[in-house]
Amino acid sequence: MPLPRLIPCLDVAAGRVVKGIKFEALRDVGDPVELGAAYSDAGADELVFLDVKATVENRDSLVDLVERVAERIAIPFTVGGGVRGVDDAEKLLLAGADKVSVNSAAVADPRLLTRLAELLGSQAVVIAIDTKGGQVFTHAGGRQASRETVQWAIEAQERGAGEILLTSIDADGTRDGYDVEITSRVAEAVSIPVIASGGAGNELHVAEALGVAQAALLASILHENPDRLRTLRDELCAQGVELRDAA
Repeated sequence: MPLPRLIPCLDVAAGRVVKGIKFEALRDVGDPVELGAAYSDAGADELVFLDVKATVENRDSLVDLVERVAERIAIPFTVGGGVRGVDDAEKLLLAGADKVSVNSAAVADPRLLTRLAELLGSQAVVIAIDTKGGQVFTHAGGRQASRETVQWAIEAQERGAGEILLTSIDADGTRDGYDVEITSRVAEAVSIPVIASGGAGNELHVAEALGVAQAALLASILHENPDRLRTLRDELCAQGVELRDAA
C-alpha cells in the first residue's frame, strides 16, 4: 500500500495565497510561488493550488501561475478553480501542472469527468468535493447541490476521477481537527485515494486523518511558518505514522 502523503494547499485569490475559516473571512498569507517553493523545500509530497474565486467570478484558471510554479518546483502539483471543460484542463497540464481538480463544473455536468479521464487519464483527474452536513456544496461553498456526499464520490469514481479531494466546510480553517466521520465514510465507499481536507491543527489531527485517508491536506497549520512542515513530519513519525522520504 502506498505511504500516505502530506499535501500543502494554497488557496489563491487575486494572485495571492489566502486563508479563511469555513470558506469565509479570507486573509492574505503570501505569494503562491514563494510559498510553494518553501513547502517543496520543506519536504511536501505534493502541492495543491486552488483558485477559490475563479468559478464565483466566472474567470479562467491559473495558467500563468502554473507556469511560474512549474519553473520553481519539482514535486507534483494539482491545480483547480475555474476548470469548466477539457480545454481548461489541457491548458493547465501543458503549463506544467500534473493534475487538474474539478468541482462545480463536474457537479453541473458529471460527464465532464469522463471526458477528462478519457483524454488525460484518470491519474490526472481530481474531483474536489466540498461537503457540509453530508451534502455537496459548489461555488466555493456558496451553493448547496442536490447531491449527497458519499453517493457523489461513488459516481465521480465511476465516471473516471482518479482521486478525491474531500473538504469539510465546517472544519475548514478551524484547526480543531478533520471531519474524520465523513472522510471515513467516503474512503470506505470508494477504491481511489481520498485526500482529507479541512481542520488540521496539530500532528494528532493529521495522524487521525491519515488513519482513514490516503493523504492529508495542510493549510492554516503551515502558512504562517512553512518550515513547520519539517517538524510536523518528525512529530508524525513519532506517532508511528510511516511517511515517504522527504524530497
